[in-house]
Amino acid sequence: MKVLVVGGYGTFGGRTVELLEGEPRLILFVAGRSLAKADAYCNRRAPTAARLQPALFDRDGDLAAQLAAFEPDIVVDASGPFQAYGEGRYRLIEACIARRINYLDLADGSDFVAGVSAFDEAARNAGVFVLSGVSSFPVLTAAVCAACRRT
Repeated sequence: MKVLVVGGYGTFGGRTVELLEGEPRLILFVAGRSLAKADAYCNRRAPTAARLQPALFDRDGDLAAQLAAFEPDIVVDASGPFQAYGEGRYRLIEACIARRINYLDLADGSDFVAGVSAFDEAARNAGVFVLSGVSSFPVLTAAVCAACRRT
């Protein structure tokens, strides 16, 4: 299973990677705007049971092309701060739904989290889940990955 962790070398994304790196069936794309930082993070974590792959990902860039390059099963957005996202703040969610990729984020901005419910019907129609605000429960990320692996 391929998991793209956007903001994967940051504080919360890094913790998510640490929680998942013991699973040998995972490929974890540790992604962000700096490939050098992603690479350094992955090198510090080695060796791991999961395969850690440093990756360049810009949530302001061409999301469809970036997601197509990784072909993840799940995107975990830990890039934040979610309350600072302006116009198009749900672009990554929309791109994930369009490509039928499961999405979850670690948002703690209540306005951002509340707005995600607008994507419920589209996500259901695409056969994917969209979960927001799971930052208080980092183990949920691992549980979601485990559940998807069984399907």
